[in-house]
Amino acid sequence: MTPISAKSGLPDSAARRTRRADLGSRLKGCSRTLRAQLERRETLLDAVREANATLEPKKVAGWLTHRARSWIRSPCWVVVARDLKGDLAIIADEGLTPTLTPALWVAAQFAMRRGAEFLSGDLAKDSRGAQGVAGSAIAFPLICRNRTIGALVGLDPAPSATVPTLAPALTLAIRSILEAPAIALDNAISLQRSQAVSVTDDLTGLYNSRYLNLVLRRESKRASRSGRPLSLLFLDLDGFKQVNDTHGHLAGSKALVEVAAIIRGSARETDVAARFGGDEFSVILPDTGRDGAVSVAERIRDRINACQFLASDGLSIHLTASIGVATLPDVAASAEELLRAADVAIHSAGGFGFLTHVGADLSGPPKEFLTWLSARFSPCSPAISRSTLAPPTPASTPGAKASSSTNLQLWPSTRSMGAWKRWARTPRKCWAGRLATSWRSSR
Repeated sequence: MTPISAKSGLPDSAARRTRRADLGSRLKGCSRTLRAQLERRETLLDAVREANATLEPKKVAGWLTHRARSWIRSPCWVVVARDLKGDLAIIADEGLTPTLTPALWVAAQFAMRRGAEFLSGDLAKDSRGAQGVAGSAIAFPLICRNRTIGALVGLDPAPSATVPTLAPALTLAIRSILEAPAIALDNAISLQRSQAVSVTDDLTGLYNSRYLNLVLRRESKRASRSGRPLSLLFLDLDGFKQVNDTHGHLAGSKALVEVAAIIRGSARETDVAARFGGDEFSVILPDTGRDGAVSVAERIRDRINACQFLASDGLSIHLTASIGVATLPDVAASAEELLRAADVAIHSAGGFGFLTHVGADLSGPPKEFLTWLSARFSPCSPAISRSTLAPPTPASTPGAKASSSTNLQLWPSTRSMGAWKRWARTPRKCWAGRLATSWRSSR
């Protein structure tokens, strides 16, 4: 008499057939038909045509994962390759869950490191696996021009009763069919990397001025259509030439990298930070009015003022930054006018760590600043100690608050007499320049 399964009511042989086969069994069962399918000329032509139909890496990898799922039934398929920074990253996936991620990296790293297939029925018992990794996995290297540029990985959270195996003829067929998408993926990533290099500043990693102009034109048109504000920050490091003259250009380049990191960390995800040239930086703030732009500018400037640059090289360099703010449509109607307005604002800052915005009253300096300036630099006050002549603090100075009637947002750090003399040599079209010129002529 044939025993009956208690759960299904079927004979044991029928119950076993109805259970879902593990990865090793599925691979063994489809090996013959899969080899015949992959060796057909039409399959190869279809892979070449569809893989090269796009130049976007995600679409190429997405096509590959979808096609792999039709070849070998597995709960999860993933394409892994090097990203623009050279790090191993997931390009596309189908069915990937957080529990499968550890098994993914074990299989992918092995396939890319060895340039060979990875087959494991139970990663928990496999010596190539890591602690806490479970399930079964198969991985195929993506080889292009004799280089392993990625891996196609199939995962199953359940272990296999038998180790998945591939016949040599089937392995050759899979490698042949994967060569076309591997070339397409490598071309797409290379093109994306070239595009990124063309718009990225080599030193700081921020965007360059070319990309800044493109984004500014695009965002200004979008802001004009939607009626949303658009702000632009211009940032100039005060007296940065002294860093190069004193510590060398290599130290100056490292300081610029650290400044760029501060700007990148202070800006929001939607903002576009760029190096405009030399020690000048710019930040585009979409959907941001004047008050929001001033807040971002103050955050950037305060962090630069508080940072100790080149500390890893045993130096202690403190920098200040002057920032100009312009907002569309308040003071400009186009990208060119917005750029020009921000340039005017930063020249009005005077190079002493000020923050100015277009629309502020630039007819004259605040009275508190004149008092501090006359005491700080007057030749008639030799008895006053320089250490006691600090600028007024924002808490004790009503004019230090941000408003539309003043162009001082934060008091500058104390400069030496020599720095003031050098700055005063060139007249400027603002109150600070006129004050410097008159002071020079009176000396």
